[in-house]
Amino acid sequence: MTTPAMALSNSLQALALRQWRDYQWATPGGAFADPKLLLTLEEAYAVQMEVARLRCAAGDAVAGYKVGCIGPGVVKQFGMSGPIHARLFRSEIHEPGCTLRHAAYANLAIEGEMALRIGDNANIVAAFPVIELHQFVFRAPKKTLAELIANNGINAGAVVTRNSETMPPDHWRGAKTLSVSINGTTIDTGALWAMPGGATEALDWLRSDLDRFGEALKPGDLVLAGTPLGLHPVKAGDHVVVSVDGTAYVDCHIA
Repeated sequence: MTTPAMALSNSLQALALRQWRDYQWATPGGAFADPKLLLTLEEAYAVQMEVARLRCAAGDAVAGYKVGCIGPGVVKQFGMSGPIHARLFRSEIHEPGCTLRHAAYANLAIEGEMALRIGDNANIVAAFPVIELHQFVFRAPKKTLAELIANNGINAGAVVTRNSETMPPDHWRGAKTLSVSINGTTIDTGALWAMPGGATEALDWLRSDLDRFGEALKPGDLVLAGTPLGLHPVKAGDHVVVSVDGTAYVDCHIA
């Protein structure tokens, strides 16, 4: 089993420090422009974990996790298939209706997605739509899962539905269509869940994968369960809305 202690070689620590500094400067993943940089998936996760440690030491906190690279839209777009997991950070969780500065990101892109809130027994106590934010940048000549993982799933946060705590999983029983619109035009639609087994399958996979690294979900954690939709770059002036069956649940403005 790969553990954090096994992963902290000097070279990986140095890479993680560069990754954290590059992210702070909104130029994420610069090291991967070097074709000689090759990581195993275990090493990529070690880098992700070390960057998370550095971020938390600087005053941030892990707010949960995402399951990524599983839906047909993203798999087709990236040319590779996961699943992978990545971390969410408290400083990057936003309220609906917020305004995000485009210049603060590297090629800001969004996904419509369903998310989960974890309860005291690591069970699902709520499910709700979110807008996932991304730094949509790959530096290597060919996209790889290792680059994606080491860059924390290219996640840059999420905009979370208001009153999300009051939406139990059964609220979505019978719901059919998750959709994303930009400036009033629907640009993507699909099912609510990326995995055939829905939220339960996504959460079971995440628990198992975190366990490989000696980690576990905590009460209150936010989990992005993956999406069948694609990733869409946005620009200043855009208004993004995520809806379920035609009802808008979460939005944000890009400035």
